[in-house]
Amino acid sequence: MSEDRIRNPRLRGLVVSAEEAAAHIHPGETVAMSGFTGSGYPKVVPLALAERMDRCHAAGEGFQIRLLTGASTAPELDGALARVDGIALRLPFQADPEARQRINAGTLEYIDTHLSHVAQHTWFGFYGEVDTAVVEVSAIREDGSLVPSTSVGNNKTWLDLARKVIIEVNDWHPLEVDGMHDVYYGTALPPHRKPIPLIHPDDRIGETSLRCDPAKVVAVVRTHAADRNSPFNAADATSEQIAAHLMDFLQHEVKLGRLPKNLLPLQSGVGNIPNAVLLGLARSGFRDLTAFTEVIQDGMLDLLRDGVLRSASCTGFALSPDANEEFKRNIDFYRERIVMRTQEISNHPELVRRLGCLCMNGMIEADLYGNVNSTHVMGSRIQNGIGGSGDFARNGYLSIFLSPSTAKNGSISSLVPMVSHVDHTEHDVAIIVTEQGVADLRGLSPKQRARALIARCAHPDYRDALQDYFDRALRESYGKHTPHLLGEALSWHQRWLDTGSMRA
Repeated sequence: MSEDRIRNPRLRGLVVSAEEAAAHIHPGETVAMSGFTGSGYPKVVPLALAERMDRCHAAGEGFQIRLLTGASTAPELDGALARVDGIALRLPFQADPEARQRINAGTLEYIDTHLSHVAQHTWFGFYGEVDTAVVEVSAIREDGSLVPSTSVGNNKTWLDLARKVIIEVNDWHPLEVDGMHDVYYGTALPPHRKPIPLIHPDDRIGETSLRCDPAKVVAVVRTHAADRNSPFNAADATSEQIAAHLMDFLQHEVKLGRLPKNLLPLQSGVGNIPNAVLLGLARSGFRDLTAFTEVIQDGMLDLLRDGVLRSASCTGFALSPDANEEFKRNIDFYRERIVMRTQEISNHPELVRRLGCLCMNGMIEADLYGNVNSTHVMGSRIQNGIGGSGDFARNGYLSIFLSPSTAKNGSISSLVPMVSHVDHTEHDVAIIVTEQGVADLRGLSPKQRARALIARCAHPDYRDALQDYFDRALRESYGKHTPHLLGEALSWHQRWLDTGSMRA
């Protein structure tokens, strides 16, 4: 690593090994680490900490921490610490198989919370004091300020509140990311908050680096390690059908005058269906679009490069290896079109409401009345977490949920009589799309929503059974506003647990 990555003399004097840095973290601490959806997380200190925990456990000594991040990270962080039983409590979002297994086994406590809440709840003191922050950056400036890497997340809050700071300076990231970030320092605690002066999705309202009190820094570690770059699968027929239905819907909304020709700022979750949707936007002739979202993934780079997307605001990246190389090759181009913000701004409910975002997120299941479960399989087993979907769904101009109509080779219906866990209530869900079609739930009563969902989104293998349940509920339920047969409402889930299929 060239020395100019650490341009502050005092902090250059604190350069140590990952093992020496990890020695500053002690059992029982609350440790806040950088990282958002596999980007910008510390690469070597968590591994060194996990090795130390493993040695302590082998010697009969307990060693666990409470872990806070921006969102999901990677095997080098969540996986390594979970594998050695080093995490007592985790929040706010995870996607690691090791951590998930322990959460569902009940040996790792997990708080699933809206991503927009994490920074402010930490400031409010709801999670106690932050003992240590471990933050990856791409460079340290002469004045000691920190140039973020490929995510900003909650790093501002971690650096502001932690008693101790460990910095990983990773030269895998190009120096040219400097200038891409927008760190806003105008937030305050209630009742002294002021309006956030962001009017357009691409406005820059903050600073290009993170402030950090040099006196807090106890260690600096040099690294050269890639983000978790997972390749996306090619869009399958189901994803493409979902995208096509959504494109037809958006074009119809434009025709009716409910959306402008360049739509409204886009928010998109991560995965193959969102990537198919982004590709569909280009094929459908939309132009001059903007994005105000959490994560830039492959499809958005394509839209920026092709001129379909004018600008994109985010807090982190989730790029495949090929897309990451494209980003590095043309970073000067992307730096002018991508703004990376703190998580408390990228997910801020008031901004989402005011900008009028079109919010597109995945789901596990929806029920007849439009309640959506996006986190739990069969009601009690966490998948990943709510992430930022609630921040956007509750506040966007349109809240759109996308899913195949079945899962597990058809043994599970994504449309059920009653969801086994509620993340997004019927009041916050406007549009549901499966490969079968689009159900527009706006302006519909509960019974009208049920009819629309059965007719337009249910898989044919389950449509008659859903209709039968609904018809009997209309006749036999305690009330007729939102008819349910309580003895049967969750029977589909129980049938799957008992037999391996929801089919009767």
